[in-house]
Amino acid sequence: MAKINPFKAIRPTRDKVSLVASRSYQSYTPFERDSRMDYNPYSFLHIVNPGYKYQKEISGVERYKLVRNRYLEFKEDEIFMQDDSACYYIYKIVNREQESFCGIIAAASAEDYKNDVIKKHEDTIRYRENTFKEYLKTVGFNAEPVLLTYPDNDTITKIVSDTIKMRAEYEFTTTNRDTHYLWKIANKESITEIQKTFASIQTIYIADGHHRSASSYLLYEDLKANNTKHNDSEAYNFFMSYLIPESDLKIYEFNRLIKNLSGLTKEEFLIQLDEWFRIENRGIEAYTPSKKHHFSMYLDGEFYSLYLRKTIYKFTDALDELDAQILYKTVLNPILNIEDLRTDTRIDYSHGKNGIAHVKSLVDSQEYKVGFGLFPASVEQIKKIADEGLTMPPKSTYIEPKLRSGITIYEF
Repeated sequence: MAKINPFKAIRPTRDKVSLVASRSYQSYTPFERDSRMDYNPYSFLHIVNPGYKYQKEISGVERYKLVRNRYLEFKEDEIFMQDDSACYYIYKIVNREQESFCGIIAAASAEDYKNDVIKKHEDTIRYRENTFKEYLKTVGFNAEPVLLTYPDNDTITKIVSDTIKMRAEYEFTTTNRDTHYLWKIANKESITEIQKTFASIQTIYIADGHHRSASSYLLYEDLKANNTKHNDSEAYNFFMSYLIPESDLKIYEFNRLIKNLSGLTKEEFLIQLDEWFRIENRGIEAYTPSKKHHFSMYLDGEFYSLYLRKTIYKFTDALDELDAQILYKTVLNPILNIEDLRTDTRIDYSHGKNGIAHVKSLVDSQEYKVGFGLFPASVEQIKKIADEGLTMPPKSTYIEPKLRSGITIYEF
């Protein structure tokens, strides 16, 4: 039973939301960040990058305290307001390709994360969990919801479709031509129906935001241990999430780029690949794999198709069927001697939205020696891996939608 609650969001006033909303901090180059902050005093970037005010890079606890100060200033200046009652929030994004994503922003239970009602499929790094936990504890809020996915449900779909017929609380378009909408569900009957429906769902899956989920759980453990009057209703028992039906999720692959052949000649490398794959030289014709267990490779100005020899490769569990894992077990580790995908500097990644042409251009630039194109994983594969308690290799999926920061804020 999933515990998904409404909450009183802190959010921008209607007239300023388009100015406040920003992409995630890491997605900007330093030049882009500075340009936006130079000309937009309302950008959420001013909160998460408080050192800008002093023209100084600030990190650690000192930065966290300044983030808290900037956030309080936005509240004092009435750039932010808070809803009077707990609500669910419907958030819809229509991107430039006219793909539409629509889900519910709500508070998900930290206990559900602990008890595998909310399941994960990626490993997390402990020091990153603890770093973000300390950040959350100091600033006292979360502005980036974890992306969760649930099986399509007729009851929730009807409530959402009825609500979005009304005028949106927010409607704005960003410079990259994505249009964002937000509706508020304050009606008690609808809130009760949504709560009951989620409670009937046995399992919800993390699509994106594994470290944020883990950090929120660590925060919950800390604050619970230090609260002698803990009663399970405190805000820290939950973390802000964006729940989207499985049919609305868009999954792209992460293609692999390798800097060298680990001392092998091109011919030696191809001979070793032949043990695991049926190889076909496609010449200069761009090739993208059309189904799982097929790979593309770009090497020395030519494309190759690689078809897995299934009589040789053994599938023992759901992870072994994942193409990112197959490539690691057959090529990256045994042939190219890449052991730790998180730390080896010879491997980089390019998400599938960039296309195979981006892989080609990077190899042609001679920054990389070889590039591999993968077929994207499916929702079913992700769920199966999570259900078996397994975890994917890093950069196995690039998942949309990507939400803007600062549209809804959850205070602890």
